[in-house]
Amino acid sequence: MASEQKKQPGRGAYEWVQTLVCSVLAVVLVFTFAVRGFRVDGQSMRENLQDGDMLLVLSDGLCGDYQPGDIVILRKASFRDGKPIVKRVIAMAGQTVDIDFGAGIVYVDGEALEEDYIREPTWTPEGLNFPVTVPEGHIFVLGDNRNDSSDSRHKDLGPIDTRMVIGKAVFLVVPGVTVDLGTREWSRAGFLK
Repeated sequence: MASEQKKQPGRGAYEWVQTLVCSVLAVVLVFTFAVRGFRVDGQSMRENLQDGDMLLVLSDGLCGDYQPGDIVILRKASFRDGKPIVKRVIAMAGQTVDIDFGAGIVYVDGEALEEDYIREPTWTPEGLNFPVTVPEGHIFVLGDNRNDSSDSRHKDLGPIDTRMVIGKAVFLVVPGVTVDLGTREWSRAGFLK
């Protein structure tokens, strides 16, 4: 037994390095194919998400079908120079979206949405003509801060092809500095709703 220990000097260091390499590889694979980090840029999702919030995003392949209310990260090459944006899913393929800008109400299939997550009613049109029926393979998205958001109302964005969706935001990891308070509200960290 003593001769076996002499034959394997440095075995503990080798096992430690092997464990470290496997752990780093696992983290890289998870963050490449399963989850991603995303930093919110702008005010379009206030009050729920603030500029600078760091989100954990499930990659598109893991999300399954998107549902109304999901917060998604998407990218369209011809919109905002292809920079990723964060928005909320409002309607799915086949549904019809109409907005009464005078009353600030969004309708999906003729029913007014109950939107307790928005900052204020939807007053601002962005150039798209309503009503809009969402095409197959697309979703309709809006920012929670409707009057300071470029979203599916914008004629250059419109309904989003689901192939442009990077993933679904599921967790607020690090809150950005809240505009009204000038500090980070750590109580906001956690699963998104």
